[in-house]
Amino acid sequence: MAIVVVGGHSRSVGKTSVAAAVIARLPEMHWTAFKITQFGHGFCTANGEPCDCQTDEHTVAFSEERNAATGTDSARFLAAGAMRSFWVRARIGNLAAAMPRLRKELAAAENAIVESNSIMGFLQPDIYLSVLDHATADFKDSARLFLDRADALLVRAGSEELAPQWRGVSLKLAEGIPRFAIAPPEYMTDAVIAFVQDRLAMIVSEDASSRPEP
Repeated sequence: MAIVVVGGHSRSVGKTSVAAAVIARLPEMHWTAFKITQFGHGFCTANGEPCDCQTDEHTVAFSEERNAATGTDSARFLAAGAMRSFWVRARIGNLAAAMPRLRKELAAAENAIVESNSIMGFLQPDIYLSVLDHATADFKDSARLFLDRADALLVRAGSEELAPQWRGVSLKLAEGIPRFAIAPPEYMTDAVIAFVQDRLAMIVSEDASSRPEP
């Protein structure tokens, strides 16, 4: 089984579109998809709505999307061709509580794609794609923490010629990492898909070579 993680440094930079595009372009992988959302205080993990829950209530919620037409991010994964799709919600700092169920679903998957940065603290994926936009100043701590582990950087076209607007982020973290320009509405290119396919082929080859001879 291969695990692909798609992260990004801020909201609305194209993470969900990238994950959906990988699913759509590689249907033979029979993906199980996961959207992970972390909420701060004042929001309920059960539905993402504002609430007055106590700190130790509603810390984790895990639901399977079954309707590809709802317009949610997890529904977009189904619409793109995922075999199954899940939305995982956790309060900030409580993602570990979701890992037992998440690992169970990963074990049952043929291949998995996960939209999240923070999951990198719990899993060692086969491919980690980080989506960046030089024109967006916000940079999540989780994206900064794992930036140097990215296998490829997907930079929003039109922004790659700009000096990054990020504060407190060392560009040395991204040195030597392959870069690909992506643009809406597809947020995907043949070059990115070829990169992912090559990495997945390497994984299959390594798995085959590590198996003991009969």
